[in-house]
Amino acid sequence: MYRRTLLAPLFLALTLTLSACGKTDPQAELEAAVQTLQYNLEAKDTSAVIDQLDASFQAQDGLDREWARKTMTLMFLRYASVKVIAVTRKSSIDPTAAQSGLTQAQVLVTGAQGLIPERAEPYNVRLEWRRVSDDWKLTRITWE
Repeated sequence: MYRRTLLAPLFLALTLTLSACGKTDPQAELEAAVQTLQYNLEAKDTSAVIDQLDASFQAQDGLDREWARKTMTLMFLRYASVKVIAVTRKSSIDPTAAQSGLTQAQVLVTGAQGLIPERAEPYNVRLEWRRVSDDWKLTRITWE
């Protein structure tokens, strides 16, 4: 487990370094942002997730960054292990506005104190992204 925790950030840094050497690919960068979000949630890194949220972030109907921070803190305290399993995931850049991206996914979120998940809930998720400087920031998330 320690090896995986150490290798994931190293792999991400290497990937970002290599992609910086060539022409930037907004689609690949958007997908990397989505993967980083998943990794940060599973690593229970609240501050890293908050850093990925746009200043105008909204969830569902009016929930904001502070709600996201409180919700993550509560979930991370309650469960020793959190997994986000993307059953399907598709990201795309808006052809009319290259600074806007969309990710639609079916995910299963699990929480566990030990090896066996105590909670597992499926969601259909829609993530709206905005490119700010060189970073993709999550501006809105809705789910069913």
